Order: sequence, then structure tokens, then C-alpha cells
Amino acid sequence: MKKGKKNRLLTLAVILLAVFLLCSGCAKKEEPKAPYKIGGIFAITGPASFLGEPERNSMELLAEQINAGGGINGHPIELVIYDTEGDATKAVLNTNKLIEKDNVLAIVGPSRSGTTLAVMPIVEKAQVPLISCAASVKITTPVKDWVFKTPQTDVMAVAKIYEYMQGQGVKKIAILTVSNAFGDSGRQQLLDQAADHGYEIVADERFGPKDTDMTPQLTKIRALKPQAIICWGTNPGPAVIAKNMKQLGLKIALYQSHGVASKKFIELAGEAADGIILPTGKILVAGNLPDSDPQKQILQKYVADYETKYKVSVSGFGGYAWDGLQILAQAMETAGDDRAKIRDEIEKINGYVGISGVFRFSPQDHNGLNKEEAFVMVKIAGGDWQIIQ
Repeated sequence: MKKGKKNRLLTLAVILLAVFLLCSGCAKKEEPKAPYKIGGIFAITGPASFLGEPERNSMELLAEQINAGGGINGHPIELVIYDTEGDATKAVLNTNKLIEKDNVLAIVGPSRSGTTLAVMPIVEKAQVPLISCAASVKITTPVKDWVFKTPQTDVMAVAKIYEYMQGQGVKKIAILTVSNAFGDSGRQQLLDQAADHGYEIVADERFGPKDTDMTPQLTKIRALKPQAIICWGTNPGPAVIAKNMKQLGLKIALYQSHGVASKKFIELAGEAADGIILPTGKILVAGNLPDSDPQKQILQKYVADYETKYKVSVSGFGGYAWDGLQILAQAMETAGDDRAKIRDEIEKINGYVGISGVFRFSPQDHNGLNKEEAFVMVKIAGGDWQIIQ
């Protein structure tokens, strides 16, 4: 073979090899996977913004972390979040928008019991998984196919308070509850569980969500001489009650619900907060938990990540949305983008260690928590939380 022809063949072989290698590289290049679209509806503004703002923040923070780690099986999370302002009508409108316009795979929220109860029929009809951030036991009792929740229930909270008070020798109590869905559900539990724990309820008073003075109710209560007052509500009403009690010189022990378990309550109540006792998730006292507690490291990392990013104190409320998205992400690792399979996989989750507790879902339990693991009793002292049980 002549030298020139041999060189031409060699050159052609090199070119063909280069083309082959280039095409091989192109074949291996994968197209980006479609995002998994997840909805959020929170009371970001309005009177319940102390709930919704940290929930929105926590959901966004976790989505960033999941996406930085490669998403869910390579699919990034795309969040679509709307503000309900704590209003049931807006919650309904936003839920319909998430389902019909945004075509989300699942929804985390709403923040409040009343707004959750309002949107439940919508998600049940549309067959879209919803993980609520609200407390009322009515959300998951009786069980609804497509509705789950991450906060501890008012059933657990009342039982935790009543069990603690038994060790304090309390027999006569007064209850003071807010007139909304959260207060109604808590009031019912306070009434239903009282006899089982040997308590006599000597006063059953209500207050409005926007009331700014509860001295009339407290004056009635003082005349009946209870040994303890249990207030069931969310800010600002419970802080007003604490201040009114201090102004009236009432020395009766004051217990609050887990609905005030954030620094915001202490800020609102000021010095009147000292001595108040309530059940709370472990997040507020994460640093004081024993190293053997399975939640401790998870809680401390969440607190550090949240406070570093947002420059504000963490609250347990944000943890409700964090757990909601974590649970969805875990379910979607197996279920992918199939709504029905996502629902089924949530129901199978058993042993997820979250911010609000250790979750063990089942077809009979769409909350998955128990009061022993999910709650501690704390007392407010010097503007901070102290574990007392």
C-alpha cells in the first residue's frame, strides 16, 4: 500500500473514532427530569402569621436542601405556595387553584384547624394527598382517605396537661377557650377527659379570637376559686389572658395549650408569661434533651439551619411543614408522581423521626404520634422554657 493512501486511511480512522466518541458522549447525556410539584397553603400573613410564616420558611428551606442533594430520585421539588391569611374562603380558593391550575401532586397545610376542615372535602373529592399543619383531632378522626396531619392532637395535649396536674393535687379547674375551630376542639377534649382524671370543671368561659380584654371572664372565674385555669387558644388571646391575670393579681396556676409554643407568646405576654405551664413538642428544649433521645440531633440541626437562614428564633410550628414535606419526599421515593401511590406510601411510613415526634402511620392512624414521645411539659421562667416533665 502506498504511503499516501495509508496516511489517508489512518486520518479517516481517527476522524471516525472521534465522531464515535462524541456521539457516545451525547448518548450518555441525560435530559433533566421533570420536577415534582408540591403545594403549600399557609397563613403567611394575618393574625395567624406566627403559624404560617415559619411553616412557609421551613418548607422552602427543606426543598432547597433536598434539591441540593439531587432531588427525589433525580426529580427536583417545585413548590407552589399560597397565603390563606388564616381565612377559610381563601384556603378553599387556593386549594382549588393548586389542584386544578397548578396540578400539584400533594399539598402541605393549611396552618389552622378551621381552614383545614374547610378544604378537606375538596382534597377528598379530587383524591390529592393533604398533610395538615393544624392540631384538631377532628382532622384525622375519623380517618379520611386522603388527609394526614403532623402536629400533635389536642387529645394528646389535654391528656398530658391533666396527667401532670394530677401530681400537683389539682381537683377544681376553670377552662377558658377561644371561639374558633381550634378552641372548640380543645374545649371538647377538656370537657370529655375531665371526669376520667377526677377533675371538676367549675367554670367554662369563652373568648373571641380578636378580644383584647378578658377581665370579665377572669373575674367570674376568680369568684369560683378553681385551683388552676386552662386556656386554649392561639396568639394573641392567651397572652392577653396572662396579662389580665397579672393585672387582677390572680395567683391561680395558669396552663396553656401547645398553640402558644413559640417565643412569640413570651414576647406578647412579657413578664406575665413567667410561671405558665404547657405541653410542647421537644423542639423548644432540644438542647436539654438527653443524647439518647432519637429526635435530639435532628432537632438541633433543624434549629441551626433555620436560625442561620432566617435570623429569627425557631418555633415548633415550622416543624409541622418540615415534617409534612419530609414525609411526602419519603413516600415519593417509592411512589413517584402517582397521587394514589403517594397516599398509600404515606400510610406505610413507620418510624420516621421528625420535628414533632416519631411518626408511625397506619390505615387506622393518619397522625402517627403519641403523647409520650411527642410532648414534654415545660414552664416559662425568665423568658425561656424549662422542662418539668
